[in-house]
Amino acid sequence: MESGIRPYIAHVDEAPVEAWDGIVSWRTLFSADRTPTAGMTVGVAEIPVGGTVDGAEHRHDQHEVYFVLSGSGRVLLDGSWHTVSRGATVFVPGGTHHCVENTGDEPLELLYVLDADSFHEVEYVFPDEGRSDIDRAAPA
Repeated sequence: MESGIRPYIAHVDEAPVEAWDGIVSWRTLFSADRTPTAGMTVGVAEIPVGGTVDGAEHRHDQHEVYFVLSGSGRVLLDGSWHTVSRGATVFVPGGTHHCVENTGDEPLELLYVLDADSFHEVEYVFPDEGRSDIDRAAPA
C-alpha cells in the first residue's frame, strides 16, 4: 500500500457541509488532503428544490460520475439536457461542460466521484463568467 493510504470508512453525517453560491451543498467523504485515500474524490451533493443553475455550468479536466440517490432533475452535458432520477448513473468525461438542475419537489441528492486524489486538484472553469476555482465556503 502507498504511504499514508489505508482502508477508511467515512459517514456522510460526520463530514462538514460546504456550499457554493446557494446552488448546491456537499459533503466530501474521500479526498487525499483530508482522508488517507487516493485516486478519487468522493462526496454527496444536495441541490435544493427550485435552485437555480444560473452560472453553474462548468467544466474540469477530471472525469466525474454522478449516482442519483434521491429526487429528480436533469443534467446538462455539452449543451444537451438529460432527465435523471433515483438510480441513474451519469459519466461526465473530463472537459465536458455540465451542470445539474433539480426539477422535482424534493431535494436532489447525488453521490459524486471525481478522478482526482484531492478535491483541491480540480480546477473548475465557468464559461459564462470566466471564473476558475470554486468559491468554497467554510463548513456550516
